[in-house]
Amino acid sequence: MIGRRDLLQVGLVSAGSLLLPATLFAAGQKHVTATTRGGKVRGYVDQGVRVFKGIPYGADTATRRFRPALPPSAWKGVKDALDYGPACPQAGSAETMSEDCLVLNVWTPGLRDAAKRPVMVYFHGGEFSTGSGSSPLYDGTRLCRRGDVVVVTVNHRLNAFGHLYLGRIGGAEYASSGNVGLLDLVMALTWVRDHAAEFGGDRDRVMVFGQSGGGAKIASLMAMPAARGLFHRAATMSGQQVTASGPHSATLRARAYLDALKIPSGDLEQIHRVSAEELVAAIKAPDATLVGRSLYFGPVLDQVSLPRHPFYPDAPPQSAGIPMIIGNTRDETIAFLGNEPGVRELTWQQLPERLLPQLHVDIDPDHVIAEYRRLYPQYSPTEVFFAATTAGRSWRGAVIEAELRAAQGSPVYTYQLNYRSPLAGGRYGAMHTMDIPLVFDNVAQPQSLTGSGPHAQKTADQMSDAFIAFAKTGDPNHAGIPQWRPYELDRRSTMVFDADSMLVDDPRGGERKLFAQVPFIQRGTY
Repeated sequence: MIGRRDLLQVGLVSAGSLLLPATLFAAGQKHVTATTRGGKVRGYVDQGVRVFKGIPYGADTATRRFRPALPPSAWKGVKDALDYGPACPQAGSAETMSEDCLVLNVWTPGLRDAAKRPVMVYFHGGEFSTGSGSSPLYDGTRLCRRGDVVVVTVNHRLNAFGHLYLGRIGGAEYASSGNVGLLDLVMALTWVRDHAAEFGGDRDRVMVFGQSGGGAKIASLMAMPAARGLFHRAATMSGQQVTASGPHSATLRARAYLDALKIPSGDLEQIHRVSAEELVAAIKAPDATLVGRSLYFGPVLDQVSLPRHPFYPDAPPQSAGIPMIIGNTRDETIAFLGNEPGVRELTWQQLPERLLPQLHVDIDPDHVIAEYRRLYPQYSPTEVFFAATTAGRSWRGAVIEAELRAAQGSPVYTYQLNYRSPLAGGRYGAMHTMDIPLVFDNVAQPQSLTGSGPHAQKTADQMSDAFIAFAKTGDPNHAGIPQWRPYELDRRSTMVFDADSMLVDDPRGGERKLFAQVPFIQRGTY
């Protein structure tokens, strides 16, 4: 994940104790107060926006490991909400971390003003294992000011803390343990519904949007009964979840995890006495079904909190009436594979063996290469590598979800980001994560790889206004882009975002047809 360092710092402190005193802020900083169900919180004003950070929305996750959280206990006085709260414990992060990580952040133009603004709730990426809602790329100030909207970002339980499935090992007490990270998001959305008016928002116009793992979380929530009615628009950015882990594979992973901790499955109580550092370290154990990677954690088909696969065999009926945006970037896999040794100097002879393990679908790489050379005779071996891996492992799930939504007759809009960063000599292309600063209108923020030139800003203007329009009306059209038609199976209309955006019917149709020849199973769910 961009900007994260190879450092593990697990701070075993409660969310309530991570509160910066007001004296750490600039002299004369204006403070504002809001009332939540737990008590009053003190935020501050930044460029006319009321900002509240680290507000607790759930509690007792340290004492209730692998079980649904409880609402936060009420507090007396006014709690400072001036700085981000802790992230879930994870490897490779320099943030302060704690198991008590159920906090959210709010940016709003006004408080208690009956303005009924749409509320845009962002779920961060990092699969289901890493990340937090406090990246500078997710700062909601500019989006809030640009669209007169309320912006919310969320921290929740991840990796083993959020998705260790113990239902078949520990019994009914752990029936939902494979999905408590998603149930945290349900609790956060319940908090948003209950507090929308206090923060100037409209509880009946809540939009969820998320990139990568954040999009996968949204796809999963669309099939969860507990999330029904809590959001009214959904936008996924390079993140899809066609299937969930079944109970068999999830249990194999749980047993491998317990083995790494040296905990017998018959003595599960031991897991509550293990430190958070030890729980994080055990995540590095080899996966039980995927070769060559550490343990995968994600949503589980437990028949309790998640009674069906998110997008199999069809789009989830409970969310059929929710308008949806499904997006991807043109060069997704540059983010994952762009620094692999020799990948920028591939020859045609080397390409088949380099391509095969990275497609994540079982298809003859020579057949794939031949088709790409027919479709794009000007492509180099390296360009074929990035294009084919993007289409096979990243884009494929998005196509399936869009097709199923269209077949259902549900409103769905698709986009492809073609804007290519000029930084690093163009090596980043339109890679995974490139749409985040564009949607948030944060191209000048630290960690943004878009560059901050006029083309980046022009693309950001179009994308952020489309997401704002979608939050307001359920339709992403606005004056700054061509007419964006819904995705239908006969045309497959897709907005191709760039400095000069255009609507294209069935972009990369040849690639889509190529990979439709073989089955797709969400990686990590078998």
